[in-house]
Parts: sequence; C-alpha cells; structure tokens
Amino acid sequence: MSLRHALLGLLSAGPASGYDLLKTFEISLANVWPATQSQLYSELTRLDREGLIEVAAEGPRGRKEYRITGEGLAELRHWLVEEPPTQSRRSDMLLRVFFLDTVTPDQAHGYLERLAVQARKEHAALRGVREQIIGQGEDALRLYGDLALEWGLRLTAAQRDWAEWAAARIAALPHQRPHESSEPGPRPA
Repeated sequence: MSLRHALLGLLSAGPASGYDLLKTFEISLANVWPATQSQLYSELTRLDREGLIEVAAEGPRGRKEYRITGEGLAELRHWLVEEPPTQSRRSDMLLRVFFLDTVTPDQAHGYLERLAVQARKEHAALRGVREQIIGQGEDALRLYGDLALEWGLRLTAAQRDWAEWAAARIAALPHQRPHESSEPGPRPA
C-alpha cells in the first residue's frame, strides 16, 4: 500500500481538505499506513500535478479542498483489484529472536516480555479507536475500515499471545550462558 492510494481511497468518499484528510488518517489509516503531515501534503501536491486529484475549492489562508478525478478513481480501482499486495517478510523483531542465544536467558526473556507489553499496548490503542468510531454511522469507509481494524486487533492479540508463550519457553530453560563461540556455527533453519 502507498500513501498515494490511501489518499485516493479517502478522497473517493468525497472532497476533503488536507487538514481533514490528516485527521481522518490519524483516526483510521495511521494504524495501517502511518504518514506525517509533510508526507501527506507532499503526496497531495504530486497527485494534483499528475491529474489524479484536483482542487475543488479554495478557502481562507490558502485552504484547499481536493477531490478525486476520474483518472484518480481508475488508478485506485486498478491498484485495488489488479496489483497484488506486497507481502513483506522482513521482521526486525523476529530477526532479533533468531539470535537471542547470544544473550542470557534473562535478557532473552526480558526482550520477549517487552514484546508482549508492546503488543498489549497496541491492542489497547486499537480497541480505543474502535470505541471512538462506534455509533458514528455505517458508511463504506467505516465498514471497510472496521474490517482493517479487526485485522489489527487479531494481529496484536496473536503477537501478544506468541510473545507470552515464547517468554514462558525461555523462562523454563535451565540456567545457561549466552552463545560465546568465536567461530560461527550452523544455525537451525
């Protein structure tokens, strides 16, 4: 997913200013695809220059309201159904897990406990988002946004459960020293 397509998706629901898009982004898409204010405004400028959106109205202090163009809607629809989603397999978190034998079991356990705490916090934050949007109508953005939110809730719950399970496995290990060999050895796959 790209910021470009996120903005086109938001504008497909109707015209909005950069400020409105930023606020909607913060309460909905930031959990899926975070972006800063400068990234958002830079992307709006690019989309406008490429003819995928246009300025629908201008207000005081340079406020612009944007709307998606027919070309922008075609680009969004093409991306949605014809381009396969990227499935990134890189995980800094799991790469660290793979090498936890180089630290003490207590350090490994502490790392996994911190992952569990982080997953609990992220899960609670997503539950907070759900509480904010309950009862605010059933438009398409809310319906499909709720589907994405549910994925996040299930993912953070799974991450929490896994980290707690892994920490318990490490806690059950007999006391041992970290891997100290100066010669790299084969690692299990």
